[in-house]
Amino acid sequence: MTKGTTSFGKRHNKSHTACRRCGKVSYHIQKKTCSSCGYPSKKMRNFNHTPKAKGRRTVGTGRMRYMKTMTRRFKNGFREGTQAKKMTASD
Repeated sequence: MTKGTTSFGKRHNKSHTACRRCGKVSYHIQKKTCSSCGYPSKKMRNFNHTPKAKGRRTVGTGRMRYMKTMTRRFKNGFREGTQAKKMTASD
């Protein structure tokens, strides 16, 4: 058997399909686990020896609908329900 063209013709079975959680084609059909995010495990799969892989799916990689206003609100002491004072022209 050769390692090239004839072997490539036999590749028609899919071991992985799209994952519900991460969307990657990493969900192993027989094992029923995702090799990328670890689904259906409750905790996301990540390792400390790969900081680059962590950075691809950590805080700041998405829209950050809540977190993007956090620095400004922190700076102002998380004040709410107040109105800014009117500025008067002082000559």
